[in-house]
Amino acid sequence: MKAIILSAGQGRRLLPRTERAPKCMVSVHGRALIDWQIDHLAACGVDRVTVVSGFGAEYVQRALATRTGVETVFNPFFQVADNLVSCWFVREEMTEDFLLLNGDTLFEPAVVQRILEAPARPVTLAIDHKSHYDDDDMKVRLNGQRLLRVGKDLPPSEVDGESIGMMLFRNQGPTLFRQALERSMQDSVALKKWYLSVIGQMGQAGQVWTQSIEGLDWAEVDYPLDLVRASKMAAEWSVPGEGCGAPDSVNPIGFR
Repeated sequence: MKAIILSAGQGRRLLPRTERAPKCMVSVHGRALIDWQIDHLAACGVDRVTVVSGFGAEYVQRALATRTGVETVFNPFFQVADNLVSCWFVREEMTEDFLLLNGDTLFEPAVVQRILEAPARPVTLAIDHKSHYDDDDMKVRLNGQRLLRVGKDLPPSEVDGESIGMMLFRNQGPTLFRQALERSMQDSVALKKWYLSVIGQMGQAGQVWTQSIEGLDWAEVDYPLDLVRASKMAAEWSVPGEGCGAPDSVNPIGFR
């Protein structure tokens, strides 16, 4: 099993922490966010990781240089394009089963384990549930476990949960996703699209299921308050190892 982590964006809502290095490099309880991600993936047997970098790519590449099984791919259009283009840049990596996740999603290993243990379907989207959803949540509408719609603008009456920024592609799923990416990139507005717009189209074609991770710990690190919550969460986890996220190596210029 392999994973692709989309980490090309700067994360301007976390300024000044992201003034020089990207969001995935912010310190969460003394370790880089991306370090937590890679170690928790490895704890579940996902030992090959491709990281798509963009803003501050040199910091990401330097931090991951000693990681076995981890490579980086640079997206030169990170300043003008959204993450659909990042996916397109690593489409050649999508030839076998793989996990795709956002570079700002912190999660405990049990989240990965639960999605890996889901029934083997083409695309499985990890979702959570809560009593209230705000405008920034990536909301989903379901029919049973099937995905019908995904987006931030779903009306409250149609919301059945939220995407946590992690999904699994299996069997014919990687091929279907690559084909959908190729079609979407022919659109004149492709640079401004999220990859979840492609997942939404695949959902309408009956190719996407969901897996609830309700009750497990995860956090989207988007705002300073998210970072506080994520750090408290990480403080409860045992550190699986030093790796590239040791405090001294993650914070060479003091952007903690």
